Amino acid sequence: MAVLILRDESGSARSVPLDPLPFKIGKKAGVNHLVLDHPSISREHCIVAYEDKAYVLHDLGSRNGTFLNSAKVIGQAPLGERNVIRIGPFTLTFHAGEAAPEAVGKPPSSAKHPRLGPDRRTPVELKKKIHDEILASLDLKHTDLTEKTTEEVRGKTSVAARAAVAKFASERPSWLTSEALVKEVVDEAIALGALEDFLADDSVDEVMVNGWDKIYIERHGRLELTDKRFTSNEQLLAVIRRILAPIGRRVDESSPMVDARLADGSRVNAIIPPLALTGPTLTIRKFARTPFTTTDLIRFGSLSQAMADFLQIGVVNRKNAVISGGTGSGKTTLLNILSGFIPSTERIITIEDAAELQLAQEHVISLESKPPSIEGKGEVPIRKLVINALRMRPDRIVVGECRGGEALDMLQAMNTGHDGSLTTLHANSPRDVLARLETLVLMAGLDLPSRAIREQITAAISLIVHGARLPDGTRKITNISEITGMEQDTVIMQPIFEFRQKGYDEHGRVLGVMTATGAIPKFVQELRERGVPVDLALFKPVEE
Repeated sequence: MAVLILRDESGSARSVPLDPLPFKIGKKAGVNHLVLDHPSISREHCIVAYEDKAYVLHDLGSRNGTFLNSAKVIGQAPLGERNVIRIGPFTLTFHAGEAAPEAVGKPPSSAKHPRLGPDRRTPVELKKKIHDEILASLDLKHTDLTEKTTEEVRGKTSVAARAAVAKFASERPSWLTSEALVKEVVDEAIALGALEDFLADDSVDEVMVNGWDKIYIERHGRLELTDKRFTSNEQLLAVIRRILAPIGRRVDESSPMVDARLADGSRVNAIIPPLALTGPTLTIRKFARTPFTTTDLIRFGSLSQAMADFLQIGVVNRKNAVISGGTGSGKTTLLNILSGFIPSTERIITIEDAAELQLAQEHVISLESKPPSIEGKGEVPIRKLVINALRMRPDRIVVGECRGGEALDMLQAMNTGHDGSLTTLHANSPRDVLARLETLVLMAGLDLPSRAIREQITAAISLIVHGARLPDGTRKITNISEITGMEQDTVIMQPIFEFRQKGYDEHGRVLGVMTATGAIPKFVQELRERGVPVDLALFKPVEE
């Protein structure tokens, strides 16, 4: 009997026999053989059937799509041994035999970069032929796409693509449906090609393109090598330029690195030859369609309710905070959430290299740095924007990330009446934040003594919120500390909350507890003296 190995978000697994066939999967109980209760699952999502002596996966017009080996199922697709079906946050590995070869309940494979299912890649030569036919039919290279709506262009291109696919039908692999091939070539012609399905898949957190023929994704904290690819490096470069065009940025041999963003705010970085020896390299850090809230982070286990309540108290009462952590630890996500605590009556100015923050308040001015022109002129770095923001009557300044001399201007802003400002910083620990800030201030070019810099840091910053991405791929706030003063030349800080790791479970997930340390923040005592109510129960340690 065929089975599906079902894994949920936590990584736990169970075997689901495909009996009876056809086997229906969806959200609504009573009409489905397998019920998956999640907002991203449709009432009747998909069906596994046995037709013409082969297993077939049918999508039932689901809202968020059914994915087979990372490719979105259009209508139906054949199922092969160990193919991976993805529905919302769930993965279902298909096995046609009577017993699954992998032990249910064991952690996922420790292979560094597992490939999903068999290598079913659309033949490059076939796609090139189809692209040539489309170009000959529509002359897309000389068409002003700005004069037509996206729907018009996609409609005309789809018609030309169907004709081209029909012309080369004899060269199409049997496992690839004509509609899937049409979608693939249309995406490459006028959209983002092989990236489209990954950008539409909410379970994918990051997309990494290492040259035209290697596309990795991060899903639930784990890297996967996909079966998608571009036709050539030239086509990948065309997609990169298609991303950059709407925001007025460029990438070429004279400027081979660029930071950008997609329309939904997702962060984009591209680097091309001669710097990237493997060919054009593209990295996209996706943002959630609906910005995360503290409720979401508590549900994910990224922080506790007490932590969230404490951070809200700090932001509302205008305490300056630095959010620190390594790459991919969730700094920008947390910055966006904390910025949401700022009262709507205040004037907020955000400053970023590539605008990513999604604040809900009405009185928000977003500033974005500007790279130099092709002549090497006109550059406007973050530091100039911070200085200019001080002349714009801000109540709060939110800097996406301090990575240079703007750290000095940010500290001065925090010390001169702009309390409650926020920023992020790359650092390995809360204590490392202080050393990094000192280094960045020196990058401003002023010959300041270390003690003077540390006094500025002590006077400016109240809280350091440190996050980390743990070995199991989860992201957690591991420490919230308060800067309390200086003793001689040393900045003194005390931890208020921390994550205490206790090991791993049988699935490789990190075990631990988020708890208060028992220390009462200095500024909380000051708030209570001013009559601001603060529940001291927040700072009671969790009994372990």
